[in-house]
Amino acid sequence: MFIRFITTGGTIDKIYFDALSQFEVGESQIAHILSEGLVDFSYEIVPLLRKDSLEITATDRRQLREYIEADEAELIVVTHGTDTMPATAEALQGIPGKTIVLTGALSPARFRTTDAVFNIGMAVAAVQCAAPGVYIAMSGQVFPAGAVRKNRSENRFERVSPGDEEDSADRNAKATPPLED
Repeated sequence: MFIRFITTGGTIDKIYFDALSQFEVGESQIAHILSEGLVDFSYEIVPLLRKDSLEITATDRRQLREYIEADEAELIVVTHGTDTMPATAEALQGIPGKTIVLTGALSPARFRTTDAVFNIGMAVAAVQCAAPGVYIAMSGQVFPAGAVRKNRSENRFERVSPGDEEDSADRNAKATPPLED
């Protein structure tokens, strides 16, 4: 089995930047997490972007999509910031023959208390078991693209109910920069 990991930045890879406790996206922690997890499968890590998800543009999403479409790998895990992860997941829908799972963290992987390791493990399991398509593995669940939102007040991801679709679109629009560059 082979899994391609594509890193785009986000909280999972953030580090302290200065004495004012400012954060900046640093080197990816995925290799460290996989090594510590004693994984027994082949993988490669591709650092595609190093951005906070609020800075990811339509051009960045196209670049990610084009990379995945051209890649020979069928199993792909994308690490991504949580604020616009649902928008990127939707932008990746419709790529045939690929199982794509986006994940990230609500606190940096370098922190002693973080959800990063658990979320990476969930993403690795999901990418092996799910049918081809696009998913988000966060908050101990796997959500299909287009049916999930980040609930900022509860600090978790949750499924979008049919009656919540308009509300979800409004919330995601506030968190997602325009798709035009």
